[in-house]
This record gives sequence, structure tokens and C-alpha cells, in this order.
Amino acid sequence: MTTTEREQQVLDRIERARRRRAKVREERITLSHGSGGKATHTLIEAVFLDAFRNPLLEPMEDAAALAIGGAQLALTTDSFVVSPLFFPGGDIGDLAVNGTVNDLAVSGSRPLYLTAGFILEEGFPVEDLLKIVDSMKEAALAADVQIVTGDTKVVQRGKGDGVYINTAGIGVSIRSGLGVSSVRPGDAVLVSGPIGDHGVTIMLARGELDIDADIESDTAPVHGLVAGLLAAVPGVRSMRDATRGGVATILNEVAAGAQVSVIVDENAVPVRDEVRGASELLGIDPLYVACEGRIVTFVDGAQVDAALAALRSHPLGAEAAVIGRVADDPPGLVLLNTAFGGTRIVDMLVGDPLPRIC
Repeated sequence: MTTTEREQQVLDRIERARRRRAKVREERITLSHGSGGKATHTLIEAVFLDAFRNPLLEPMEDAAALAIGGAQLALTTDSFVVSPLFFPGGDIGDLAVNGTVNDLAVSGSRPLYLTAGFILEEGFPVEDLLKIVDSMKEAALAADVQIVTGDTKVVQRGKGDGVYINTAGIGVSIRSGLGVSSVRPGDAVLVSGPIGDHGVTIMLARGELDIDADIESDTAPVHGLVAGLLAAVPGVRSMRDATRGGVATILNEVAAGAQVSVIVDENAVPVRDEVRGASELLGIDPLYVACEGRIVTFVDGAQVDAALAALRSHPLGAEAAVIGRVADDPPGLVLLNTAFGGTRIVDMLVGDPLPRIC
């Protein structure tokens, strides 16, 4: 059997596995079900999507596109359970606001209003709660959104982890038609800056590892960055913010959803030296590590220079880079041209290397 034949056998097995109906095989929920990888996607498809299936939910984008009274709106929701609550570069409060704003922004919408629900554990220090709320206030001001309604619940000591925050956000569409289904061969793949800062920051902030690194979370609202990109580049196909599961998960979602292949150049992916070094010590790949202020965007290949210029003109996109391209074969797969000259498949995250990062 030739090398080409063996490779085709592997590809055929992967395709058969992906065509199987999603089914949760575990009897109980594990942390891997919240990691953003394969277990998360299986849980969503087999349990939630199967139960709630409808045309607005099925695209599985970061926000639902709604048409109400002639207005084109976007609606998103998110929950934040990060540990620790305070970390270099931010805390659970600004993370909650920025994460919700970003889901609206990458859907092609201008964020307008947020909700905020708090689940507080008995005994949680009021001083810490005030710090978190103040961070949310400042983040909302920076993102030009208002927190207009909310809810508060308190659970018994030991039944929570200090504080969890649930949010919803609504925005008005500034560009329709964005989404995975719009991606096609010949498109370029860009990231707006160095990846992995947030996830590695959270891991080191837990204090479980004796590693010192000058790294801060990249948590930030990307609505201004996105608005500038959309204004300058009519050929933007799709955008995602690379949170749980990192850039690799986004690329796999797009490849599978659009039935295209995504070819990535490892040398082109921007990663800070501190993040790369810490990732090597932790035994993780930066491609799978969460960001909280970075976007992955797919644009018409003929407009890649304009897209790169638009991103780099904004402070959050100063280190933007073109990391790959979209091809038609093999459909549904992400391939990485490695720094050593080979090529490997970048599959969706398996397991749970970075729990509770958002």
C-alpha cells in the first residue's frame, strides 16, 4: 500500500466518523464537556440542538440573527465561570462584558444592550463583588453598551465557586450574510493578533505550577476592530472570536460547516514568546488555547491585503497576520504546514487541558 493510499484510508475513516449521529456516550457530565472541543460539540449537537432544533438555532453562530419589525438584530448569551476570578489583565467582570460584546461584534452587529445575572455563593466577600461590578461598569462604558436588566441568586456555602455571571446581549446588524456557509475555496484566513494569551494567563494565575511569565489576558471588546474591518472590506465572509478551544476549534468548525479544507502555515501564526514557552512547559498547543480579544476572520482572497491593513490600523489588530487559506480538498479538515516542513491534521480539541478559562 502506497503512502497516498494510506493517507486516503485515514481521511475516509475521519469522514465516516464525522457522519455518525452525535451521541453522548458518558453517563455523567465531565469537565471536558465544557472545554470547547469534541465533547462540547457532541453534547451540544446530541442534547441541546436535537431538542431545540429550529432555523434560527441551526446555523450555530456566535449570535442568532433575528428579524423583528423590519429591524435586523443579533441575540447572544454566555456564562462565565472563570477560576481564578481575578487574573493579570482582568477579572470575571470585564470578561463577562467583553465576551458578550465580542459575540455580537463577530456576528456583524453593533452591540447595544446587555443583561447580567449573578449567582453568588454564601460567604463571598462584598468587597470582591464591588470590584467585579466596577470592572463590568468600566467595560460597558468602553464598549458603549448598557446593562439594562439582570438577576441575582445566592446559593449555600460550598454549592458554588464565589460568583458565576450569566449575560445576554442584543445588537443591531451592520452587515448581514456573515457565517460559515459563506466561506469558500480561495478565501484567506486571518487572526487579529497573537493567540493564547488569555488561556495561558489563567493557567499560570491558578498558582498550581511554578512558572513565572510576563503574560496578561487579552480580554478586550473587539467591536471597533470589527466595524473598521467591515467598513473597509466587503469580502468578509465569516468572523469568530477564538475563546474556548482556541483558533484550532474555530478552523475545524468552519472546515466542517462549509465542507472546505483550511490550510494553515504554522510559521505565520502569531504567538508571543512567553506564551509559546509556557505552552511548551505545560505540554499544550497554543492553537487550542483560548483568547478573549482576538478574532479569526475569513475574507475573499482577492481582498486579503485590504483586510490586513484594516485590522492593523486598529490598536487591537496591530499584530494581525494572514495564517492560511481555504481550499476545496480534503473537505472538512484543517491541515497545518509545520515549521519542520511536514503537514499534519489539526483536529478538534480532545480532553480538557485548560478548564474554567472563561
